[in-house]
Amino acid sequence: MVLNAQRIATREKLILAGLYLSKYDSLGLRKLGFKGFKEAFNVIGYALGSQPASIKNYRDEFDPLFPNRRKGWHKRPMREYCRKVLEEYKALDLETFTGLVRSFVGYDENAWSEIQADEEQGEGESNFAKRLITGLAAEEYFVSVQPGLPEFGGYLLENTTRLGCGYDFRLRTDAQEDFLVVEVKGLRERTGSLSLTPKEHAVATALRDRFFLFVVKNFHETPFHEIYRNPLSGVLQFRKSKRTTVHVSWLASV
Repeated sequence: MVLNAQRIATREKLILAGLYLSKYDSLGLRKLGFKGFKEAFNVIGYALGSQPASIKNYRDEFDPLFPNRRKGWHKRPMREYCRKVLEEYKALDLETFTGLVRSFVGYDENAWSEIQADEEQGEGESNFAKRLITGLAAEEYFVSVQPGLPEFGGYLLENTTRLGCGYDFRLRTDAQEDFLVVEVKGLRERTGSLSLTPKEHAVATALRDRFFLFVVKNFHETPFHEIYRNPLSGVLQFRKSKRTTVHVSWLASV
């Protein structure tokens, strides 16, 4: 079987995530770096642009088939579209299935292991969960709640995460000069530390009240958010941290 995550529809990815967590249970959680099922539901659900309950429901769908302590949806037949997914992917081994689930959100463990910082070497399996919490899951959480937030009412949302402009989202109205920007951060627990890159800090300094820091907390249990407008104004106490790194490049004459 040739596995290509780009050709798998979102609903099928949600079903496969549920199947993976049902089949491999606590081992599957460890392989993905999650501390518990609620965290896995929250992080994978939001990262795929869905709700955490969707992952849980699909896990429960498959639970009657596997030896775990949960009964799942044992009082009714499995839905046909779930059965089709099961039949197509049931032969996957643990490593292949783990790699497939990671690929749903563009995470390549082999590629990441080549470039990760020295202090992250050896953490291996936890990188997937950490990177989703601080990145895609938090960003998709923001996208899901943004329309109902009074701070951003009447604004159109533009995703700028891939543009390297010092913030994740730009919000604008029909008047082009009227805009806000939002940098999104995610935390596993209810409290924690976060950092701004030099570019994020510079943009926050320049835009002041137009710059919002949106922090999603508590992915471990029930995510909630806090919003900081002009975060450098004193509400949060940032301290400058310097780190010296050695950059190595390879040169060739052509």
